[in-house]
Amino acid sequence: MFYELLYSLRDYFSPFNVFRYITFRTSLSAMTALIVTFIIAPYVIRWLKKISMTQQIRDDGPKTHYSKAGTPTMGGIIILISITFSMLMWGNFRNIYICVVMTSLLGFGAIGLWDDYLKVVKRNPKGLKAMYKFGLQLLLALVIGIFLYTNPKDPYNDVLSIPFFKKWLFDLGYFYIPFSVFVIVGSSNAVNLTDGIDGLAIGLVAIATIANVALVYISGHAQFAKYLQVLYLPGIGELTVFCGAMLGASLGFLWYNSYPAEVFMGDVGSLSLGGALGTLAVITKHEIVLAVVGGIFVVETISVVMQVMSFKLTGKRIFRMAPIHHHFELKGWPEPKVIVRFWIAGIILALFSLATLKLR
Repeated sequence: MFYELLYSLRDYFSPFNVFRYITFRTSLSAMTALIVTFIIAPYVIRWLKKISMTQQIRDDGPKTHYSKAGTPTMGGIIILISITFSMLMWGNFRNIYICVVMTSLLGFGAIGLWDDYLKVVKRNPKGLKAMYKFGLQLLLALVIGIFLYTNPKDPYNDVLSIPFFKKWLFDLGYFYIPFSVFVIVGSSNAVNLTDGIDGLAIGLVAIATIANVALVYISGHAQFAKYLQVLYLPGIGELTVFCGAMLGASLGFLWYNSYPAEVFMGDVGSLSLGGALGTLAVITKHEIVLAVVGGIFVVETISVVMQVMSFKLTGKRIFRMAPIHHHFELKGWPEPKVIVRFWIAGIILALFSLATLKLR
């Protein structure tokens, strides 16, 4: 958008030619989102307090969380504003993949906003009914999946790529549509489940986004993709700019969400960021790598599934509380220790995911 105006002036001022480079705009995108977050966050936090958009704490949760009652929630609005503004400045909306990932981000954000509104304003602890919430997520992901499947510019629109093996490509045919829906919706809800203690989810999102910057840029660069034996997908390099915006917004929000949190992002933040990560994975054909990069999100989700199944089948619980980060809290780990150790695990998994590129 704005960068196109500056780039169009390159014939009159040659330094403006630098705006053609994705790496340069990615840096600007990250810095812009970070600065916008720092500027608007204090005002949004005060506004959320003023209108009583504050967190309700579960009675059956860790007792250490009772002190969090009254903390503003729905702070994910800050993240969405920062990313959107940054992309309007430095993103190329003529690129169809930018439009798709922004649709995912804002679409899942709208679902989360509705859910948060019912929980906080209407004082409905369950928020949006599961049938409607999950149904809307499926519908949005289905639209995205069908569009990507029918995209004539994508030579691998129904292919599943297996990490570590350069020639392991599986043609899923029409089954790729429900598979993409599973990845996007699963990623969205996995981040949502992880968002239970200060800074944990947003820190892991930032780590996963850094890994995605490398994955997206390489997949969209013909020479790098050929050298590393990954699928070259023309046009997706522009998504690096989006990753930069998401990283900047995540780091900026972490400043206010770190322990002890001044604001929670709520479903409007967690669902949107998770949906965006899932959509990035589907577009770049790194769906399996996403499960590695976001390994902590996967573990958190599995812990909930195991807990529910165990209780229904045997009447006994496997963990003291699910998701699993609460289990460690109830074991006596201080909240900051749980957060940092999960972050460390997330960094290790992100590095391992990048190793899959070279090991092909």
